[in-house]
Amino acid sequence: MVERQERMAPDAVMTRIGQAVMLHHGGDREEARDRLLRLWAEIGEDGAPLHRCTLAHYMADTQDDPDTELAWDLRALSAADELSDGRPADRDELAVRAFYPSLHLNLAADYARLGRPDAARSHLRLARGALATLADDRHGDGVRTALARLEARLDETGPAGGETPGPPRQRP
Repeated sequence: MVERQERMAPDAVMTRIGQAVMLHHGGDREEARDRLLRLWAEIGEDGAPLHRCTLAHYMADTQDDPDTELAWDLRALSAADELSDGRPADRDELAVRAFYPSLHLNLAADYARLGRPDAARSHLRLARGALATLADDRHGDGVRTALARLEARLDETGPAGGETPGPPRQRP
């Protein structure tokens, strides 16, 4: 009965994602990853774009392998783009717009770690272009600071690139 009510509640998926994120922030990365994977299996590839974007955005943080992290970050961006198809903005689209700076920053960091500085710089430009969606608050300041740090690191490596660790990932 409780599970059925949870599935019917419009924010139940977001609540469950938030619970997994709290586990991750509390240091239980493996349990967070397991819960997010189970939830991904429930909502599936055809689930609500906001849910898929949010879940993939946080799932990327739980990955050990940089290629797998990149794959989850790309899933998050793809789901976000589904909500930005030119129709009038609804509540979900407005929520996702605030993700774009972080989505692109995370992709830039992924590409930097994988030794792909041109792709990293491309996503940094996209992140910078989306900064207007962020509030002047702690989260917004953190994203702007991380973006500047990664830009500086990429500038230090020059046009030839090289491996850079990227900034610590910032989350809403």
